[in-house]
Amino acid sequence: MVSSAPAILPEGLTRDQVVPSRKRVKLPAWLEVAKPRLIPLLLATTLGGMALTEGWPMSSQRLACTLGGGALASAAAGVLNCIWEQDLDRRMKRTSGRALPSGRLSPSMAFVGAISCTLAASVLLVSGVNCLAAGLSLLGLCSYVLLYTAFLKPRTSQNIVIGGVAGAIPPLVGAAAATGHVGLSGWWLFTLVMVWTPAHFWALALLLKDDYQSVGIPMLPVVKGPLITAQAISRYGWATVVLSGFGIWALPEGGLLYGVLLMPFNGRLLQMVYRLSAVPEDLDRAKGLFRWSILYMFGICLLLVMSRLPMAVQFDTQGIALITQMVNLFPVS
Repeated sequence: MVSSAPAILPEGLTRDQVVPSRKRVKLPAWLEVAKPRLIPLLLATTLGGMALTEGWPMSSQRLACTLGGGALASAAAGVLNCIWEQDLDRRMKRTSGRALPSGRLSPSMAFVGAISCTLAASVLLVSGVNCLAAGLSLLGLCSYVLLYTAFLKPRTSQNIVIGGVAGAIPPLVGAAAATGHVGLSGWWLFTLVMVWTPAHFWALALLLKDDYQSVGIPMLPVVKGPLITAQAISRYGWATVVLSGFGIWALPEGGLLYGVLLMPFNGRLLQMVYRLSAVPEDLDRAKGLFRWSILYMFGICLLLVMSRLPMAVQFDTQGIALITQMVNLFPVS
C-alpha cells in the first residue's frame, strides 16, 4: 500500500530548496554522466580498507594506481547507470535536464566513454596494483549497473539493502591492493558500509518520494510511507553504531584512539536518527540526516587512517597502561 501522507516542508521553503540540488553547479555533459559527486566517498572507503591492513602505508605509486583505477571504474558505472535510466530520467521532473534525457550528450558517446573508463581502470589496476583489486573493482561496477540499477531498483523496496553491495566493495579493493588478499578487517568495513547504506539512502528517498512515486519506482517511502521508513532508518542507524565499534579490534593498531574519537560521530548519528523518528514527515530532518550520514562515513574512514599514525600507537600504549594501573588499584579479593 502506497502512503499518501503529506510531507512537512520547513516554513518559507519550497520543495526544490529542501531537496539536495545539483543545479547549482552545472557540469559539462561528459562529466555529469560520470556522477563525480559519488566518487570521493568511494575512494575514502577504499583508503579505509587499506588502513585496516598490515600493508599500510602503501607506496605512492600503488596508492595512486588504486585510487585512479577505482575512480575510473566508478565513473564507468555512473555512465552506464545514466544510459540505462535515461528514459526514466526523462519522465522525472528532477532529472529531465540531465545530459542524456536533455540531448546534451548522445547515448553512443556516453557508452564509448564508459567502455574507455572501464578499460583504463582495468589496465591501471592490473599493471599497477594486482588482479584481485582489478577484479573486485569490476565486480563493484557490475553490481551497481546490473544487480542494483537493472534488477533490484524497479522491483523491490529492499533494493538498496541488497544493492548496497556495490558501494561496499571499495574497502575490499583497498585491502586487496594493500596485501593481495582480503582479511577479516576488510570484510568488517564491507559489512559496515552495507549496514550504513540503507539509512543513508532512505533519508534521501524521503526527500525524493514524490519523484519515485511518479514513475513507479518502489522505494521504501513510496511503498510503506515515511513512518515505516523512519523506523527502518532507526534500526539500521543503531546497527551501524554497534558495528562501527568493532573497528577497535579490526585495526592492527590504534584501536583505542579510534574508539574514543568514534563516540561523537555515533552520538550525532543517533541524534539525527531520533529527530527524524520523532517527525518522519519532516523533510528538513531527513535532509539533515542524509547530509550527516555522508560526513559520518568520511569520518569513519578518516579515523581509520588516523589510527595508523605513530601518535595513535603511542596513545594506545599509554592508554592501556593507564587502564591497567587503574584496575590494579582495585584488586579482586
